[in-house]
Formats: sequence, C-alpha cells, structure tokens
Amino acid sequence: MAIVTLAADGLEARLSTRGGTFTRLVWGDGRNRTSLLRESGDDAAAGEAAAFPLIPFGNRLRDNRFVHAGTEHRLPPNTLGDVHYLHGDAWLGEWAVEQADTSSACLSFRHVGRPYAYRALQRLTIRDGTLEIELSVENEGDDPLPFGLGWHPFFPRASSTTMSTSAARFWSEADGHLPGEPGPVPADLHFAAPRPLPDRWVNNGLEGWSGSARITWPEQQTALRLDADPCFRHAFLFVPDASFDPDCASDWFCLEPMTHLAGAHAMPDLGGLTVLGTGKRLRGALRLRPERLPPPSPTSQGPAS
Repeated sequence: MAIVTLAADGLEARLSTRGGTFTRLVWGDGRNRTSLLRESGDDAAAGEAAAFPLIPFGNRLRDNRFVHAGTEHRLPPNTLGDVHYLHGDAWLGEWAVEQADTSSACLSFRHVGRPYAYRALQRLTIRDGTLEIELSVENEGDDPLPFGLGWHPFFPRASSTTMSTSAARFWSEADGHLPGEPGPVPADLHFAAPRPLPDRWVNNGLEGWSGSARITWPEQQTALRLDADPCFRHAFLFVPDASFDPDCASDWFCLEPMTHLAGAHAMPDLGGLTVLGTGKRLRGALRLRPERLPPPSPTSQGPAS
C-alpha cells in the first residue's frame, strides 16, 4: 500500500493504493480548513474511506448472475455480510501509482478474471481551484461485455448541511437492498432548491440525474459544486440511519454519480451499461470545486433600552 498526496490551490487530497480510495479531501488555509469528504485513516478499507471507485460497475448484481449475448455469467459474493456481488473489483484491489506530483496523479488497476478482465485508471488533476477525477475502464477480455463507471463519495453531514440537485425518476428499494420499481421522486427528496437531507433511511437510485449537485456546510462557510460528464446519467443516494450505524448515522451521506442504474444487468436495455469489445474503453470525468460562502448575516438587534 502506498499513499499519494496532491496539494494545490488550497486543496489537499490523499489517496491510498488500497482500493484506489480517497482518505481525505480538504480545502482552505491553515486557519480555516474544511473537510469536503469524510476523513479516514490511510489504511482504511474502502467502506470506511472517504471515497472509492465503482469499476467495472456499481451496486449489487441480482442473483449474482447476468446473461449477455446468450451466455450466462456468474460472480460470487465479494464482501462479508452481503450475499450479493457488490461494486465490482477495483475498490477491493491494490492499485499502482503510474505518475504523481503535487497537482496530478494517475493510478491504475488491472483485474484478470472471468467474465471481466480489464484495466482501470484514475487520473486526478487539481487546476484552477478544481479537482478533476477521470475514471476509465478498458476491456482486456476476449468477449464484449457490459461495463459501467461510478464514484462512491462520503460527504460530511451536519444538521445545517443542504444539497441541491435533480433527477427525473426515483427507484424504490426492494429486499436485499436491490432496486425495486421506478416512480416519481418523493417530496422530501426534491432538491431543486437547497434543502437538508431527510432524517430517514434512503438507499435509492436516481434515474436521469442532472449531472450536477451543490452541497453546502453553512457552519463551515463552505459549498462544494460537483459536476459530471454527460455519461454519468444517473446517481445513487444513500442516507443511513441508526439501524446502519448508531454511532455515525447522521455524520455523512453519499451521492454517487454512475453511468448506469443499479441493477442494470437485469434490464432489457442494460440500464446505461456500455458494451465494450476487446480493447475498447469507457471514460468519464467528475469535477469538484469548493467555494467560500459569505458569513451569515448578524442577528437583528432591537434598539437599546
């Protein structure tokens, strides 16, 4: 395991080759620094880290199987405590550092297996106050297969935290944390205007995501703008509750940009997955730009008596 640190334009990112994870992303000067992602130890597993990649696809594989071009493929469960194959292989493997300096880095991961054999890259660049994360995957297998990309960040959350974003449809949650049925977005998940995250369990896909979101932490006088390339047409929203982790259920939430829907392998149109032939590549970039909020207006005071 190795650690890569980027520091430029007031942004500092730390990445671990264990799972290709972020362990921190902070912004500001020495006196006023804000964590834009939850922080973790450098040796944290991906599920306890600040963010991790979803490659060669994200979320759960229903029944741990899929059929493509008339051939059935099976993938065994890959985590303890979950009966499903979850989030691909890249978040569980060891990445290699291809290049690194103070403002850019490239990490690579190669998986040799069946049905998926591929090479993944994360290219990171800090430029003009923005962190760009480009993800890519290249099919190194013998057969065309459906691939996807995603990014799984854990954003800090406080009672005053708000988010603004939008999506066309909402997917309910079925047994086993699998996607259920599409429908209208619930009222408390309409984020067209900035609003707090709901105080309830949310574990749902957002179809037709706008590709942008803005998160604000008023107590830190900080906002973060997340913008994604058009290939990230969907997102997944996870807001845990006390049943998930009584100690930190309200401390973070996840908004995960994805090129495909959760459960896409079982959908007739592959739900946004891209079929890649041998040597073909899927890529897309995300950009995170923090900004300072104006200080809150002073509380109105009546005339002195």
